[in-house]
This record gives sequence, C-alpha cells and structure tokens, in this order.
Amino acid sequence: MSIREQKRLMILNRVEAGGLTYTMAAGLLGLSLRQIKRLRAAYRKEGAAALVHGNRGRTSWRAIEESIRRRVVELAETVYAGCNQQHFTELLAEREGIMLSRSSVRRILLWNGIKSHRKRRAPKHRRRRERYPQEGMLLQIDGSRHDWLEGRGPWLTLIGAIDDATGKVPHALFRYQEDAQGYFLLLRRIVARHGIPIAVYRDGHGIFERSRREPETREEQLEGKRTPTQFGRLLEELGTDSLHSHSPQARGRIERLWGTFQDRLVSELRLAGVRTIDEANQVLNGFLAYYNRRFAVSASQPGSAYRRPEEGFVPAHVFCFKYYRTVGADNVVPFGEHRIQLLPTNNRTNYARARVEVHEGMDGSIAVYYQGNCLVTKPAPPEAPVLRARNIHRGVSVIANPIKVTIPGGKIAHGSAQLKSPFKRKPSPDHPWRRPFKIHIDRG
Repeated sequence: MSIREQKRLMILNRVEAGGLTYTMAAGLLGLSLRQIKRLRAAYRKEGAAALVHGNRGRTSWRAIEESIRRRVVELAETVYAGCNQQHFTELLAEREGIMLSRSSVRRILLWNGIKSHRKRRAPKHRRRRERYPQEGMLLQIDGSRHDWLEGRGPWLTLIGAIDDATGKVPHALFRYQEDAQGYFLLLRRIVARHGIPIAVYRDGHGIFERSRREPETREEQLEGKRTPTQFGRLLEELGTDSLHSHSPQARGRIERLWGTFQDRLVSELRLAGVRTIDEANQVLNGFLAYYNRRFAVSASQPGSAYRRPEEGFVPAHVFCFKYYRTVGADNVVPFGEHRIQLLPTNNRTNYARARVEVHEGMDGSIAVYYQGNCLVTKPAPPEAPVLRARNIHRGVSVIANPIKVTIPGGKIAHGSAQLKSPFKRKPSPDHPWRRPFKIHIDRG
C-alpha cells in the first residue's frame, strides 16, 4: 500500500472505533463526506484491499506494445542513428507508420540508455529583432562548409537564402567551395521563381564587397567610390540593396537554419546513401519543400514584395561576369588564355584601342560588347610563341617533333636531332680575330 492508502486505513480505523466522525475524517483526508461513507462501506465489505486502486497491477489500455518499443529502439540504433528525437519521431510517422509522440519516443530511448546526441546550450539573452512584415523584403544569404556527406564524399559548401518574414528557403545549392558563381546561380533561381528581392543581408566576405585594406585605384579615386565586386555589380543592376551584418548573431535566422540543416539534412543524405554533389543537390530539392511546409510561418502582411523584372529583361545579360578590356592594335581582345578577334560591323570597321566589355556567362560562353552592342567575334589566330615548336635550352636548339635532318656528308638523322648553337663555334686559327693586334699611327 502507498502512504496515502495507509493514511486512509488509519483514519477509517479511528472512525470504526468511534474516535472520529465522518465530517472530521473528510477534513483530514481532503475528501467529501459522501466519499468517506463509500470508503467505509467498501472497507467493511472487502477489508484493506478496498483502499487499493483497482487498476494497480493492470496494464493500461494506452500503454505502448512491447513489440513497438523494441522496433523503435532497433531503428534508433541502426537506420536512424544520429537523428535527433524530434526528427526521429517524424521519420517514424512518415516512413515506418509508427505514430508516437515525441515525449513517448524520448521515454523509450532513455529507458534503453539512448541519449540525444545533440547537446543543449545555455540560453543567451539578447534582444530579438522583429521580422520584416512581408515576404521578399529581405533575404539573408550565406554559405555553410560542412562534412555534409559524413566521409562518403568530399566536403561541400551549402549556399542558400532564407526569407526574413516567413522563414522560407527560396533556394539553396551545394558547391565545392563558397564562390561568386554559386551566389549568382542562387539569386538567378530566386529571381526566376519568385522575383527580385528588395534587399539581401550578408556578411563581409570578399565576394560581396572589397576589403578596405586594398589601395584605391586611379579610376576609383577619380570616381570617388570603390569599384563593386561582381556580385555587388549584380545587385546594383537588379536594384537590390546590399546590407552588411557585423556579427553572426545579427544573421541569427540563417545561422539557426544551418544548425537545423546540419542535423536533419545530414540524416536525409545519409538515409539516401548520397556520395556525390549531384546526388546531394537532388535530395536537397526535395528536402527544401519539406522544410518549408514544416517550419515556415505566415508573414504579418499578406502578399509578396518580390519585384517582377522589367520587360526586355534577359537573365543571361545580367547574371554573368563582366570585365573591361582594351582592344589591341590588331583588333584582338586578350581575355585570360583566350584571344578574341573582333570582326568589322556596319557601325565600325576598326575597334583598335577601344574600351569594350567582356561578358563571361555561367556556361563559360564569352561575348564582347561595345556601347551596349554585341560585337561579332571569332577565335583569333594563334600567336607566334604558340606556333613555335622549338625550345631553346642552355644554348641547344631541340626540335620538338620528329623530323629528318640532313647532316653534311650525306647522312640522315631520324627523330629528334640536336644541333650545336652557332654561338658556340670556335673561330679558325687564321680568323681575323686571332691575328695580332696592330696599332696604326698616323704621323701626318
């Protein structure tokens, strides 16, 4: 019997002995007068056993079956090992058909000695910033380099964006490194799906802005402003404001997003057996739809603040890398390892010394523009150093390709032939250089 039941037994015995009335007993036990009379009648009929709860020793009809408990423990240790308890509960309902609450799953795991791998940090008290009122007003963008494949493949960088008003992830993609092309592809997909955002919130990475430690060029001093990076130039052309955050805490939404992805997305990639970046991007597309359904919230103001591009907007002309070059005297534009020959047009037949703009597309294509007009180009003929097949090394001329060389005397040498350099031939004994040096004196 429990302590409470023993107390009831003692009070009822005193009532039976006449030491207490029903009213006094009800006050001591905190029960109604009617309940005291029921307990006394049951006590007279069945004895002390009547005071014990009738469900003691019986299995509750709401109890979880032992087979389900064993199945949950087995899945937690094998298939879904490493998932947090909330994610594990959702996976049990979606994929295994086991409908349990998170608290039930937690009790089953703790009873079998399986603790959560995710440690709780002490809460830090900061002033929370209010969300923007409408979707599309502010996107937080960042990259997260992590062992997403858990050793099954290379380390990858996840580049993504999160809407500040709703918490939706409009797009994300895996890259080998955090690079400008990844952010170009990210923003291009967002503009195609939703529209142009009003502003983006980012960190101080060199992709977004040039370092203040870099000295200003002469052009920058004349213009009175720093030349933007390629991504900064893209935002200017789209009319999107670029806001710089000075701490990770200021970008709390996307930092917490990476924490969720590094837990749930890693588990999804592991369950799918992903080993390459292409497979990871395929799983990511399906995961984003699930994440937005599960975690997105409604904005305080309905509607969307995304701006539709203007008429005549060509994404390929905006989402590309743009560089300025000066045309050579031979109408050739040098661009890295490429040499681009400019052909005459109706407007101009010669572009020597002209300042042109070279566009390098996301697919590697190259186009040359002059005053907003796309010029007709073709690969320039190779230069002389490219055509030259000989290498001069230590005074010896080596013919790279196997040829036939005729040697005085009628013999023919096959293959690579080495000819002595003319600069190393010694003069003959009767050469003017070897004659005695005479001084001529004009005695006039």
